[in-house]
Amino acid sequence: MAKNILDFEKPIIELEQKIEEMKKLEGHLDISKEVKTLEEKVMELKKNIYDNLTRWQRVQLARHPERPYTLDYIYMTTENFIELHGDRLFKDDKAIVGGLAMLDNQKVMVIGHQKGRDTKSNLFRNFGMSNPEGYRKALRLMKLAEKFKIPVITMIDTPGAYPGIEAEERGQAEAIARNLFEMSRLRVPIIVTIIGEGASGGALGIGVGDRILMLQNTWYSVISPESCSSILWRSWEYKETAAEALKLTAEDLLEQGIIDRIIPEPLGGAHKDHALIAATLKSVLKDELETLLRIKPEKLVQSRLEKFARMGVYVE
Repeated sequence: MAKNILDFEKPIIELEQKIEEMKKLEGHLDISKEVKTLEEKVMELKKNIYDNLTRWQRVQLARHPERPYTLDYIYMTTENFIELHGDRLFKDDKAIVGGLAMLDNQKVMVIGHQKGRDTKSNLFRNFGMSNPEGYRKALRLMKLAEKFKIPVITMIDTPGAYPGIEAEERGQAEAIARNLFEMSRLRVPIIVTIIGEGASGGALGIGVGDRILMLQNTWYSVISPESCSSILWRSWEYKETAAEALKLTAEDLLEQGIIDRIIPEPLGGAHKDHALIAATLKSVLKDELETLLRIKPEKLVQSRLEKFARMGVYVE
């Protein structure tokens, strides 16, 4: 069995392996009809499984280690990317990356969480969990973009802000709160895209925007299913129940009015076809930017404030 296979994908992989074994025999036996029948069965099985995923299964797909990360999307969707470093206060946080780039003919400032793909790179990136200096770096880049009237694109993929004591000593809560305040009144368009995990204040620290987009198999919530299960039931065993209760998928959040648009992924998830999901994301970003760039800064800020104010209003 191949690596990084999720439990609900095993029936698909078993059939695909059987097809590969049969193809090796085609030179000796005429089994093309049987192979074709099995291939049709695999496609039908894929559609049936991926069209009916539970919320917990979508959480698993969002965490798949082969999904594209922020830097992957930057290099696949933009040109002439120049990474900018440091918060000019403490140091450069490797869990958040950002810089200037060209989205075809449009200058953009792209900022996002960055995970690693193995133990060494995950330690280097702190597993995508930013310290205060990461959020301060992000804010510095956003203010720079505002100065030169450049739109901002952020990409969210984090299990949360780093919870270590040193992060708290350096003002983790203040750094995130400052970003919420400053992003709410930034006078340039902001497009936020959840590309993987979007957990708690760690996600919100770069999550205030004019348009909030989510890839199809991602999640966005105040808490992860495991942490929710741990708090409510003193055990991680109820993480699937917690995921259902949290309503954290793209479909849930679109229905609640938290996000504005769902970006479809290739069948099986974004990790199945990096080029296709990058092309889809680029097309959506260009479409959204074209609309936002027509809006005057004063109207942009007012609409953004009203957008988030509506999320806290409930009528019984």
